[in-house]
Amino acid sequence: MTLDDVLHPPTEPLRSGRLRVSPLHELYWETCGNPQGIPAVFLHGGPGAGISPTSRRFFDASRYHVALFDQRGAGRSTPLGETRENDLPSLIADIERLRELLGFERWLVFGGSWGSTLALAYAQAHPERCLGLVLRGIWLVSQEELHWWLYGMRNNFPREWEAFAGHVMPAERGDLLAAYCRRMESDDPALNLPAARAWSRYEGSCIALRPDPVNGDNFEQDAVALGIGRLESHYFKHQAFLRPNQLLDEMARIRHLPAFIVHGRYDVICPLRYAYALHDAWPGSVLQVIDDAGHTSYEPGIAQALVQATDRFARSGRFDQ
Repeated sequence: MTLDDVLHPPTEPLRSGRLRVSPLHELYWETCGNPQGIPAVFLHGGPGAGISPTSRRFFDASRYHVALFDQRGAGRSTPLGETRENDLPSLIADIERLRELLGFERWLVFGGSWGSTLALAYAQAHPERCLGLVLRGIWLVSQEELHWWLYGMRNNFPREWEAFAGHVMPAERGDLLAAYCRRMESDDPALNLPAARAWSRYEGSCIALRPDPVNGDNFEQDAVALGIGRLESHYFKHQAFLRPNQLLDEMARIRHLPAFIVHGRYDVICPLRYAYALHDAWPGSVLQVIDDAGHTSYEPGIAQALVQATDRFARSGRFDQ
């Protein structure tokens, strides 16, 4: 089974544009699918990863009207990698601005990895705007999860971690996040760009069950690395602007919404236990664990589960049948 076997056929945007959301930030957005279809919004990961043409293919273009956009500092939004005026409340407000611009009353919220974090936070802020949620690779942004990403992943990817830690001086390795933030918060490209490349390559090298050097190479490209490296370290530093345990504590606000959660059993970026924690706090949710997958939505088993979930919702408005 390949990715093309399970995704919907490629589709082109219906509309695209740019949305000014602050004096500093302008977002790229696009829509695809059927203008009379079920409204949906795609929230990409990272932070900083951006959307791609493949992002559209998780939805049946005959049944859905999908909005996709690059979050602040990511992809084709400008300025790339900008951390000023970039926080969780601002991103939630941006989603609402886009919804209002497009005239969607309510929509299905789809997000993976950091996109799952943002989807949960958005839904808890605006439950009345959500039809349901499709989530992949759950990240709740606890201190345990942050420490695992910075240090624990070396248990599964020791050489990749050594390269990541080796970018900073030995005396700084006790606090890798602070060491990377010092470099990536600099305005000097000679400091911030190599650090962003090292950070992004580390993540890209660890995202799949079967490591592929191409992933690391793609994540190390400047346009990708600046978004991922600078924004991920920024959000890590501020624990994604969330209170401790906020997303689980606020589950009562969205527990009535239908939800589908998919997670790779061997996800090293976002360990599986946090998907179970979310599922346990959301009794009506459906959790599907993919036994032969890691983190990325581009592994066929995860992609197939996501497509089946959006197809099922289009048929019945539910995920449990």
